[in-house]
Amino acid sequence: MNICIFTGARPNFIKVAPLLRVIKAAEEGGRDIHFDLVFAGRSDDPTLESSLFDDLQIPRPDVCLGVNCVNLNELTGQVMSQFEIYLQHHATDAVVVVDDLASTMAAAIVTKKQGILLAHIAAGTRSFDITMPKEINRLVIDGLSDILFTAGISNNSIANKEGAELSKVYMVGNILIDNIRYNQSRFVRPVVLDTILSSHSSPSLDSRLSTLDKQYLVFTLNRKVLIANRDNLKQMLLAIQHSAGSMPVIAPLRQNAVEAIEEVFCGAIPDNFHFVAPMNYLEFSWLTSHACGIITDSGNVAEEATFHSVPCITLNSYTEHIETVKVGSNVLVGEDPSQLAEAVEKMVTHQWKQSAIPDRWDGRTAERIVQTLIEVHSRH
Repeated sequence: MNICIFTGARPNFIKVAPLLRVIKAAEEGGRDIHFDLVFAGRSDDPTLESSLFDDLQIPRPDVCLGVNCVNLNELTGQVMSQFEIYLQHHATDAVVVVDDLASTMAAAIVTKKQGILLAHIAAGTRSFDITMPKEINRLVIDGLSDILFTAGISNNSIANKEGAELSKVYMVGNILIDNIRYNQSRFVRPVVLDTILSSHSSPSLDSRLSTLDKQYLVFTLNRKVLIANRDNLKQMLLAIQHSAGSMPVIAPLRQNAVEAIEEVFCGAIPDNFHFVAPMNYLEFSWLTSHACGIITDSGNVAEEATFHSVPCITLNSYTEHIETVKVGSNVLVGEDPSQLAEAVEKMVTHQWKQSAIPDRWDGRTAERIVQTLIEVHSRH
């Protein structure tokens, strides 16, 4: 069985990594199964640093389609054209796509036009906001897919309500958790942490900072809509500053987010904020798993926080995986500074809600996916 694993951007590699490892193990164990890892972008994409593949212990892409453009419609067309050429020259029994990018939708369309089995990891996720480009992508990808791999029962319900046959939907769990299980013993404590924590001599922080966790908050910011609204961004940052008190806020941010924050504060960054360069996977995972709490606009970070039982505040009004809120450690505050301030105060005073790990978030999602692919392929 020849499987094409399609990726459109850096986060996709993190999600497919467990799948690649399981397929490789099955192949080495004598199973008739093989994968090609295809990337929509260029081989020299700066976001695909070598450490990403080393940390995840996966190979670099077998094929890079070389598409590199900002306009989503243009990108969709180019990916469709290049991926069609790939499929015409590579015998493929199934294509696996992940998440909801424009490039993912493009690959899904081409796959079905070629009459090839299409499987979607992280299916059934919805914001119910049709003005979001990604929501359109999700609807198209799920509508075309022969197999819908979902992370939780809520995603199953969405897929079924939209007309997906029960036989197409498989609740396999959250594939991000597989990476944590696989890599947990390899997490790397960031060197910068000692420098930051030692600069905070508040009595509320333990004197043995170099060996203890739960002494800091982690803040991430990526959503363009949050960065663009400078007035509200400032109010949210002030809410974090005041409610965090003396506890340091460590922020691994990309340059556009740093520049936005510097602009709203006119260069006078609050003392308890510490900007650091974006970290590699193993360092960032250590940082978040040992934090007192996390403030983020990333669904992936919130999902990992739920697995680690670390309090998490999501700067959004919805989440693709409501299990992180209903069962896990996540709380949604939208873009409301007052709700944010209240949640941060509960976080730093250890008054957070009780949480648990959602069903099938057990680190065996990739195994279920591969077994299902083999069984469905054998029936065709």
